[in-house]
Amino acid sequence: MATKATWLGHACVLIRTERHSILIDPFLSGQPQPPPISAQQVSADFILLTHGHVDHVGDTVSIARRTGATVISNYEIISWLQNQGLSKVHPMHIGGSYRFAFGRLKLTPAMHGSGLPDGSYGGNPCGFLLFLDGCTIYHAGDTGLFGDMALLGEAKIDLAFLPIGDNFTMGPEDALRAVKLLQPRRVVPIHYNTWDLIRQDAQAWAEMVRKETSAEPIVLAVGSSVEL
Repeated sequence: MATKATWLGHACVLIRTERHSILIDPFLSGQPQPPPISAQQVSADFILLTHGHVDHVGDTVSIARRTGATVISNYEIISWLQNQGLSKVHPMHIGGSYRFAFGRLKLTPAMHGSGLPDGSYGGNPCGFLLFLDGCTIYHAGDTGLFGDMALLGEAKIDLAFLPIGDNFTMGPEDALRAVKLLQPRRVVPIHYNTWDLIRQDAQAWAEMVRKETSAEPIVLAVGSSVEL
């Protein structure tokens, strides 16, 4: 079975390998237009959280309780989740990596905030580099453009998920510059059109990527997938 990544709206991505399901930023119930898989249906062996904002933490607690998934995030978010009653957790921090059953995971910088839903401190926001079955996936999390994306590109990224919504994250122009720094083989836009405030023309952005970089842009409909 090939590794498959499915976009479930906003910044939520479900990655399925031959043996594991990895769910990133499971904000499902609160989306204005609910994705085709609900929080009550989605499968997960591992849940990865980039930061503490409610539109990323989302349904983590209920999904983890139902599925028994291990939740991975920064130390502060993991401590908060333990206070919510979760015990299958793994704390990390930026620059650190760890080999899990699904492969190696490294936490990368992200330029953003990380307050938790109840106002608690959520530590530093992050992105993720996942090294899975011979392929490398980068989920940038919520971030602005930063120069060290060029260093992340040395990982030879097969598939990148980048926010393009603007206002809270990179907009289309900076996300295009990010592609030039990261040099991924393929790139998928995320974190746009959830609300009018972050509405963007993803097809127009993809055309810029196609013209100005060697990356293949893939605009996914919510619930659709790309195979690696």
